[in-house]
Amino acid sequence: MQSIKAAHTAFLLLITLFIRTGSPVHAQPYQPNWASLDQRPIPDWFRKAKFGIFIHWGTYSVPAYAPVRPDGYSEWYWSNLMETDRHSHKEVKAFHAKNYGASFDYKEFAPQFRAELFEPDHWAEVFRKSGARYVVLTSKHHEGFTLWPSAEADRSWGRPWNAVSVGPKRDLLGDLSNSVRKAGLKMGIYYSLYEWYNPVWLQADKSRFVNEHLFPQFKDVVTRYKPSVIFSDGEWDLTDTQWRSPDLLAWLYNESPVKNEVVVNDRWGKNTRKVHRSTYFTSEYGSGMDASVVWEENRGMGQSFGYNRMETVTDYKSGADLVLILADIVSRGGNLLLDIGPTADGRIPDLMEDRLRQLGDWLDRNGEAIFDAEAWTVPRQWSAGQRPDVKEGGYQTSYDVSELTKPQPGGKAHINAFFTRKANTLYAIVPRYVPQLTLQNVLMTETSTVTLLGSAKKLPWKRVGTDLSIDLSGLQPGDVLDGAGVVKVTSVKL
Repeated sequence: MQSIKAAHTAFLLLITLFIRTGSPVHAQPYQPNWASLDQRPIPDWFRKAKFGIFIHWGTYSVPAYAPVRPDGYSEWYWSNLMETDRHSHKEVKAFHAKNYGASFDYKEFAPQFRAELFEPDHWAEVFRKSGARYVVLTSKHHEGFTLWPSAEADRSWGRPWNAVSVGPKRDLLGDLSNSVRKAGLKMGIYYSLYEWYNPVWLQADKSRFVNEHLFPQFKDVVTRYKPSVIFSDGEWDLTDTQWRSPDLLAWLYNESPVKNEVVVNDRWGKNTRKVHRSTYFTSEYGSGMDASVVWEENRGMGQSFGYNRMETVTDYKSGADLVLILADIVSRGGNLLLDIGPTADGRIPDLMEDRLRQLGDWLDRNGEAIFDAEAWTVPRQWSAGQRPDVKEGGYQTSYDVSELTKPQPGGKAHINAFFTRKANTLYAIVPRYVPQLTLQNVLMTETSTVTLLGSAKKLPWKRVGTDLSIDLSGLQPGDVLDGAGVVKVTSVKL
């Protein structure tokens, strides 16, 4: 009788748990293989966020040098200094010898990376005012130096090699995480799988590095700081099997404190980019992708991710350019992760802060067309004429949407609108002012209205066959901010 009562009580408990959780009590966890991992959907918040801030900050911020050209990445300073086959080796080596001395070891930059002017609350407020919804900080780049007190970093390098042990003597990742979340934004991390000159990594057998360094270090940073985004990188030397990435992701999805919210990218082995739908696909200074996948373009305002003292104002995208980059990416269903490179003493360079402010001003007025928006049936509208060839690719394609929106000589086509939507409301992001705007194949209804975001004015419009013709000639200076205006069309036929 006692065993029957016990069984009955256990059964009722299981039913109660099922009702409270809405899922089977014995639901199988994600297994360490892609067939299982790919059953996990990408959390919806990421699709809606659209705009994030990337931050490259580390000991490379001390020399802060790279030649100004595509792939002129200052955060690769150490590799450029050491590797003769790197395209910037000669220039970086000459710069290093002239300014620090040929015998100056890279590790000696660590005490000079002091971050003495770092004010995380100020950074977070700048990010909030930019309109960004999430932030991703380089917790560890390929140099292996960590911005949190990682015991694995100090142990495997055999010297102080984290921001609490040397340099700032401060938990930079922890301080910024707290401030970013206090500002109402989601916080994420960039994490490099490999480390150029880590003594354990340089051994022929990479399994010790993976098992004894990477695994405990990754679990430590995730457990401590609970990132909503993990941007993995430095994966290209090994396969996902060699990295044991499926095992790491199974832990992340099953046991970690962020198992329900975390979003990860596609860089988990040299065979994983743009393959697995449980990860978002990445494009880097590329042409991007389309709304059939979840993707994110990551790029700097200039040519470098880390702060590069060689870049001048002419090397940076203008605020208007950045608005068009964001509009173009969102119209194709993607996110923009826009990078800043702080200085070694902990300041956001004035020019970068100014660009973020300009983006924020535009989003204050027009963010309705960006945040939570979906792709329209077509991402953009071209003018009449022959369309230019656009180099497609995910890395360093020299794709320049600003040029594609400029009226072209010889009657060649240019982009005259980008589209996003929410339900049956269409947003047309217009790159520059025109007195008359025709939107092709937009079918209206009796209740449709046409307005300009940020203005109370209703815009005159009429049907022209299957097109919508909008009269913008009555707009006054100030009705449209520099960069782009947004025409909102309600109750369109889908």
